Amino acid sequence: MKSINSNAPVKCSKTVTVNAGREKVWAVLTDISNWTAWQADISKSILHGELKPDSTFEWKSGGADIHSTLHTVEPFSHFGWTGKSLGMIAIHNWTLRETNGQTDVFVDESMEGFIAGLLRKSLNSNLEKGMNSWLNLLKQECEKQQARLS
Repeated sequence: MKSINSNAPVKCSKTVTVNAGREKVWAVLTDISNWTAWQADISKSILHGELKPDSTFEWKSGGADIHSTLHTVEPFSHFGWTGKSLGMIAIHNWTLRETNGQTDVFVDESMEGFIAGLLRKSLNSNLEKGMNSWLNLLKQECEKQQARLS
């Protein structure tokens, strides 16, 4: 997996425990073209091609158009991409670990570029809020789908 830039001016790491197996979490998380169905901050998401490294996807989050390229697709364990928007470059990584039917979801992201350095404080705050939102929405969607199966 491509590591985030630990020296980037904007970076964040978060985790959440989901009451569902990692296969369910993986299915929801990696269904990029369906993100808009459950991820309230995303208004567009289109995967071009297969879910594999070097495939690209276009998405819109918080009003920003983002062009991303998958760098890691390791089923049920690691998923990541790089993205470009507004002159910034981001590295975004997800790690899934299942224990006793629950999945710990870890997410890390770094952003760099002129604007990231200039707006470091507000972008770090926004990234943390966005990550918390994404994790909570992912948890809700996975647990909702898991409950339907029970």
